[in-house]
Amino acid sequence: MNLFNSSARCLGWLLSLVFFSVLSTSAWAQFRVEVTGVGLTQLPILVTPFKAEAQSPQKLSSIVQANLSRTGQIKPLPTGNWVMDEMSRPDWTSVRATSAEALLAGSVTRLADGRFDVRARLWDVVKGQEKADFRDTVGAADLRLSAHRLSDWVYQQLTGTPGLFTSRITYVTKSGGRYSLWVADSDGEGARSAINSPEPIISPSWSPSGSHLAYVSFENRKPVVYVHELATGQRREIANFKGSNSAPAWSPDGRSIVATLSRDGGSQLWRVSLQGGEPQRLTSGSINTEPAFSPDGQTLYFVSDRGGNPQIYKMPASGGAVERVTFNGTYNISPALSPDGRWMAYVSRTGAGFKLHVMDLASGQTSALTDTNADERPSFAPNSRLLVYATQQGGEALMTTTLDGRIKARLSGQVGDLREPHWGPSRP
Repeated sequence: MNLFNSSARCLGWLLSLVFFSVLSTSAWAQFRVEVTGVGLTQLPILVTPFKAEAQSPQKLSSIVQANLSRTGQIKPLPTGNWVMDEMSRPDWTSVRATSAEALLAGSVTRLADGRFDVRARLWDVVKGQEKADFRDTVGAADLRLSAHRLSDWVYQQLTGTPGLFTSRITYVTKSGGRYSLWVADSDGEGARSAINSPEPIISPSWSPSGSHLAYVSFENRKPVVYVHELATGQRREIANFKGSNSAPAWSPDGRSIVATLSRDGGSQLWRVSLQGGEPQRLTSGSINTEPAFSPDGQTLYFVSDRGGNPQIYKMPASGGAVERVTFNGTYNISPALSPDGRWMAYVSRTGAGFKLHVMDLASGQTSALTDTNADERPSFAPNSRLLVYATQQGGEALMTTTLDGRIKARLSGQVGDLREPHWGPSRP
């Protein structure tokens, strides 16, 4: 959300409500993934087609390849005519001729009860030895989730860092005069509509557990903050005070939400307990909005015009002394903190456009990650290695990027807009 400039594409809920073009609902059932760019170093891996996957509802090896490609750290190689499974004995001469440093092969077996047994083996090609084994048993509906689990497992085996592929993203679309809040896999596939409304839905935000979404709806002809339980579809009002209620941000413990309320005049940050009770006011004066917690919950980052132009500030999460964080540029908004606490992503106005930037919080050094001019609402993957954001690139699109900006993937339907992405936690 942005309350500062009605001419900017990054406008928030208060100054701009009509920011979607019409698109068909079917366009969001599937995304296509287009990976561009070259990383500094990429570990080459050969992921062979899995045995019997052609008879399963999902082609697991292709999902794994696409997942690993988006990381910028791992480079899946062409599979050619390789035929292997987890029980095969690799021909190391042939495998090394592909320049692969790792080899993944597996199988998908349908069991008598209708479930699928997914097995895989990872080899270290350089050493010519087995590295680890993977096994998962799932129903047909969870085969994509199994492929994401396998991708997480491979990624951690090769990098020592937890993966991100079992996580989900949320975003908002408009179709035929109705707004929809979607939940999709980390690769954009498997999108499901969580909420539909004839009035705008904005600012969706994942709970730390991944079981709930907070969002703002205008269905009561004013902005109200709701919390929606994904498993049951039940929801409840969290902030419906006099004036506007917007920009919800979950505390890391999941017990409260900080939101922008104008109940006492002006736009200020308030902490609202999910158990009810009187909200706690955290700021005063100026416009203060777009709260974002540090991972430890001790610090609250937010946007304020107290210096004359929108800049990012921070303060103790309970309120108190305010410290300015951004100094480069005259217009910086939409802070997002990485789960590892090392980085802050934000959007900075550059000339007439808005570009995604990232700041190393320890040094204060910043860098632009994109060459587009209409970026908005960055959000970190749960392992802190990728960002998702909305932009315009040959049409409206969701993009992911590595933190060096070298590898980008477009998650896009055939036509239309999408807005307000937010990256959720990983699933078991």
